[in-house]
Amino acid sequence: MSDTLVLVNTGFAVLATVLLIIRFRVNPVIALLLGASYLGLTSGLGVDGTLEAITKGFGDLMAEIGLLVAFGVLTGSLLQRSGAIERLIETLLRRVGPKRMPYALSLSVATVLQSIFLDVLVVIVAPLARGLGLRGGKAGTPRMITAMAIGMEVGVVMVVPGIAALALAGVLGVPLGTMLLFGLLVTIPTTLISVAVMQFVFRRGWWDEAKDEQFAAEPSTPDTPATGGAAVTTRTTTGSQTRLVVLFAPVLAALLLIAIGAVLDIAEVRIAPLAFVCSPVIALLLGLIGTILVTRHAVGKSAMDEALRTGFRESGQILILNGVGGSLALTIKNIGLGDILGQYFSASTAVPLLLVWAVAAILHVAVGSVSISAITAAGILAPLAPVIGLEPVWIALAAGAGSLFAIHVTSNTFWLLQSLTGLTTRGTLKTFSGGVSVASVVAIAVIIPLSMVLG
Repeated sequence: MSDTLVLVNTGFAVLATVLLIIRFRVNPVIALLLGASYLGLTSGLGVDGTLEAITKGFGDLMAEIGLLVAFGVLTGSLLQRSGAIERLIETLLRRVGPKRMPYALSLSVATVLQSIFLDVLVVIVAPLARGLGLRGGKAGTPRMITAMAIGMEVGVVMVVPGIAALALAGVLGVPLGTMLLFGLLVTIPTTLISVAVMQFVFRRGWWDEAKDEQFAAEPSTPDTPATGGAAVTTRTTTGSQTRLVVLFAPVLAALLLIAIGAVLDIAEVRIAPLAFVCSPVIALLLGLIGTILVTRHAVGKSAMDEALRTGFRESGQILILNGVGGSLALTIKNIGLGDILGQYFSASTAVPLLLVWAVAAILHVAVGSVSISAITAAGILAPLAPVIGLEPVWIALAAGAGSLFAIHVTSNTFWLLQSLTGLTTRGTLKTFSGGVSVASVVAIAVIIPLSMVLG
């Protein structure tokens, strides 16, 4: 089959998948499977090859991230139940003060809170960010909400154990330790620069309280968080007495083990017992066990059991959606797209990274899903990495960065955040869409030079 026909079929498959989701409201899981089926059958894989790509792609990705996603979601549900997140934000306010609070909040949400399922994280943190904004001086509300949104979205696509970060690492075969280290290397400057830009913009008058805020919404404060859900009622006397560092210690220890494992791999040091406990699955399992014990002590056995049941319910839909993304990615790989694209990019690194960023951005504008757009873009460009000698981790991060561009009204998170912060649609576009889009551009500007320096 000609290279041109393969490129045409790939473009049509991706476009058709997008149209099925946004025009005909087809479930993303079904749309992705139909796109993979069409691409395999029309690009020379045949019936058997197409079926193998779909099933193997799903199974391979589940083998890579299935347990990791489940452990991460369960741990996040437990942290939510123990009230650890509200207490972290209250502690940050006391320690860093209102002026530095946007940066502290954004970095905290982007890193230590990424085990929390995204919608749950929004429910807990958004009203708290609004309450903090009321104390933050001029344009405090948009500055704080934007900082939270930037940290939340950048973290979910770049920082392990963020759900999209795990999926991207699985699709591209990036070791989780490598994804963690390089993700933090990109996330920290991206978050700080993006928050600084938006702080400047809002302080210079890009906010109209009369048009951008709904005063009918009752604001909350960190002392009385109105999260609109169970998060408020989960704070108990016992949970409040448990030290904050104890609540987060198992998660932080797990991430430290993963980072140690990555450093040992880079140094080519092999110590069997240490390699075992530093493997991502075992490290996150140990973190989960530790969090279970701490949560049980903090809020009791019945509350802990309820948190685990919630985590199991949430993890199912995440696993299926990411898995079918793996099916499409393997189909794209098997049709030989990498060799075809490699003819056009030679040994360049900047152009492919800009391309994967642009593809992810376009897909996100159309589909409205960060995970789907990132996984699809990464799957299209993944076969190119070995052809031009580009480290797959940079493709993963570029795809994640692109998927953050122009989050808007097609995103469920957009409306959830608006309802919990008391902003108008215009105000949510300025804070959520504007801030995260700035972070998307800043991220690719950080990724490209880093990829050239670090290889």
